[in-house]
Amino acid sequence: MNVELVRVAELLTAARARGASDLHVGGSEPPAVRIDGRLLLLDAPPLKPDAIAAFCATALSETAQRRLAMLGTADAARREGPGAPYRLHVFQATTGTRLAFRLHTPTVPSLEQLLLPPVVATFVAHPHGLVLFTGPTGSGKTTALAALLDRINRSAERVVVTVEDPVEYVHAPVRSLIAHCEVGQDVADYAEALRGFMRADPDVILVGEMRDRETIEAALTAAETGHLVLSSLHTNDAPQTVDRIIDAFPSAAYPQIRSQLAATLVAIASLRLIPLRDGHGRIAAAEILIATDAVRAMIREAKTHQLRNALATGRNVGMQPLEAHLTELVIRGRIGIDTARALANHPADVRALDPSAG
Repeated sequence: MNVELVRVAELLTAARARGASDLHVGGSEPPAVRIDGRLLLLDAPPLKPDAIAAFCATALSETAQRRLAMLGTADAARREGPGAPYRLHVFQATTGTRLAFRLHTPTVPSLEQLLLPPVVATFVAHPHGLVLFTGPTGSGKTTALAALLDRINRSAERVVVTVEDPVEYVHAPVRSLIAHCEVGQDVADYAEALRGFMRADPDVILVGEMRDRETIEAALTAAETGHLVLSSLHTNDAPQTVDRIIDAFPSAAYPQIRSQLAATLVAIASLRLIPLRDGHGRIAAAEILIATDAVRAMIREAKTHQLRNALATGRNVGMQPLEAHLTELVIRGRIGIDTARALANHPADVRALDPSAG
């Protein structure tokens, strides 16, 4: 291994040893790591352009290298080697090529290890429908999807196909048969892969991200035709998720899409990763929307503004607003009230639910 690759490998190994979730290198700045949500500049010189170029030549497939040259951005994942497993995003900036690594756990964590609400485990009992994990970047959506798929793999005999960009967690078969497909390498794009999967006899389809109208439409069709579809969206809460899906289509199609979504939705879990009060680690907070008959009617009748009330009154079926979970974590002493308010969609609701808050 040449000296340039050794330097990147050392940074990755050091980042993992420090418990970092992310490593950033490139440009004229020193390398930086994100630990428990906070960015920390390392006492190390910036990587030289030759070192970054040498690393990209080995870390990116030929397809990804062509994409980087043409579009200025590319993605990859590595499951073996120094610092692995990780996801890599490479992009061009005015100061040169930059690398952003997301470090994953060596094994797929369980739902219990992620401390997600117990109702999340029940999502896999549905033979068909749409399950969504949402939240901002770095909120744990990919890991939660992997944990849910691991639960399926260990508890049921299912044929599972995934389409991801890139493939991040690889599941060895336990009781299920699992095929992983990577965009740009195995399949052209999400939507085309989903249309092809219909002929592969799948029970479960995992879509890494519903990022455009074609993918959303294909995912809804798959859920409507008897498949359990697991996916993610970059939205903050359940009402916004419903609106984002509807708004991806022309207004003339709204009634049909609302009807499809109402008929197929199983649940929406909106996640946040919250720094612990003692400064060591983070914990997941979740908003859970379950598609009850009342929720389906709200979606079908374009009354998504009423979903917050459904979240607040549906605790008997496992629903909870994000603010209720944040408040619970505050009362248990796991997170601070200021942190909870800063990360809530409705900060005033955290205060109202916590009588001890000032």
